[in-house]
Amino acid sequence: MKKLMLGNEGVARGAYEAGVRVAAAYPGTPSTEIAETIAKYDEVYAEWSPNEKVALETAIGASIGGARALVCMKHVGLNVAADPLFTVAYTGVNGGLVIVTADDPGMHSSQNEQDSRYYAKAAHIPMLEPADSQEAKDFTKLAYRISEAYDTPVLIRMTTRVSHSQSIVTLKERQEVGRKAYYKDSAKYVMMPGMARKRHIIVEKREAELSEAAEQLSVNRMESKDPSIGIIAAGIAYQYAAEALPDASILKLGMVHPLPIKRIKEFASRVKKLYVVEELEPILEDEIKSRGISVIGKELFPRQGELSAWIIKEKITGITPRFSGSPEELPERPPALCPGCPHRGAYYVMKRLNLTVVGDIGCYTLGALPPLNSVDASICMGASIGMALGMEKARGRDFSRKLIAVIGDSTFIHSGITGLIDVVYNQGITTVVILDNSTTGMTGHQDHPATGKNIKGDPAPILNLYALVKAIGIPNVRVVDPFDIEQAEKILKEETKREEPSVIFFQRPCVLLSKKSGLPCFIDHESCKSCGSCLRLGCPAILKKENRIGINQQLCNGCGLCQNVCRFHAIEGGSKE
Repeated sequence: MKKLMLGNEGVARGAYEAGVRVAAAYPGTPSTEIAETIAKYDEVYAEWSPNEKVALETAIGASIGGARALVCMKHVGLNVAADPLFTVAYTGVNGGLVIVTADDPGMHSSQNEQDSRYYAKAAHIPMLEPADSQEAKDFTKLAYRISEAYDTPVLIRMTTRVSHSQSIVTLKERQEVGRKAYYKDSAKYVMMPGMARKRHIIVEKREAELSEAAEQLSVNRMESKDPSIGIIAAGIAYQYAAEALPDASILKLGMVHPLPIKRIKEFASRVKKLYVVEELEPILEDEIKSRGISVIGKELFPRQGELSAWIIKEKITGITPRFSGSPEELPERPPALCPGCPHRGAYYVMKRLNLTVVGDIGCYTLGALPPLNSVDASICMGASIGMALGMEKARGRDFSRKLIAVIGDSTFIHSGITGLIDVVYNQGITTVVILDNSTTGMTGHQDHPATGKNIKGDPAPILNLYALVKAIGIPNVRVVDPFDIEQAEKILKEETKREEPSVIFFQRPCVLLSKKSGLPCFIDHESCKSCGSCLRLGCPAILKKENRIGINQQLCNGCGLCQNVCRFHAIEGGSKE
């Protein structure tokens, strides 16, 4: 049976066919669909973990317990999971363990462009990189065979284009793989220094064996054509190169660490000019050059962003692609909070109070954009609370009375809890705003421990965030609807004045989850003074044309926030509460 699948769906299908029993993940674009897909298979236990570190630790436990396990995350999530990653590289596995990391060249939904291939080199574990959905499935199955044959975790590198592109996949039946026997082996799994030193020797030996094995793997293949141009590429870069130069000889790498150096040398001897085409860092290029092989790489190709067939063709041949007609200049369309988004009310109040806002990673990062212009800094998941405390300690308590940390409910669970403990323990007076929209919104509305459902949609215990915050030691905990502008402003003023820490829950479900929808709002132009208060909300449904304010009836969902900020009661309709 053949089916059109995303690359992410291909990974999930490969894990299913390989007999995986346990899968864990934290949602993160472009990797999210892997876990969402595998959760549909009844034979697999799947979970959304609180963060990537916990997800990997769950998978490690399953592997040591004898089951094949899968863990999935985006590239920055691998940073969170790096601690167990480097140590499980020493311990090795029992049941096969595959770690999927999805990089995001071009930063479509990420705060940096890091290249996960460095992790494979640093941790001394093999990495496979598929180029389409069929390979995503096949490479995942291969990864389990490698993992168990060489007693190692295996990394699979996806990228946005492979993750989110569709291609035909041939489906096969699931092969049930029995659990391996569990046995006590402290020398293998207890990584205290004396034991870890011995395991490190094994890791180096294993990597040498894998280097030899790489020479024979069919996923590393030569496509011998015109010898005047030779290209070494992997993943999506291979697709671009094959499209740009269909007559060129290509060495397609499926395993990007360790590299098949003998095969690369053989390929180099067959071509006149050799190029390495890869997105982001010159990882393949540097490794190949270090072995005395002359190649052309980053002196031609950019180190930032995505490649394309056009870029490759122009850089290698000097031919600039010509297009019929002149493409029109498209207007910039920056991302915006949805009409009815609860975060809009929160940021409107923060801006009105002229607060310094340390933000975090989520939909609410968009509060940095005009016209809200509220967020001063945003670094990584869970950073806002610790950063706010650091600013307080650097600039003093007077500064902190106009300073707040903003974080989402899912992100707070992910890595904000420890930051809040830090505030209490080190006697900060930081005010923390938890934007609780009852979901993991940025990645497509996945559940988390406080939503009452697990990844399969079944009922789950609800984490009481209010009680958790109180248990940490926060003396002042408030809850407010972000659309209640007056009350929200009052509470923010009160809590930022305190000489002790506070947490404020701005609590309202994501508008895309809510089944409620009021009638669209409209402007009573006789009452409207064109003061622009409603425009300062930054709602996509509110527009000004020819000095006249209007509301797009197709976009407006009647949330009523604009009614709450209009001093002249010129906005009618909606579902004002």
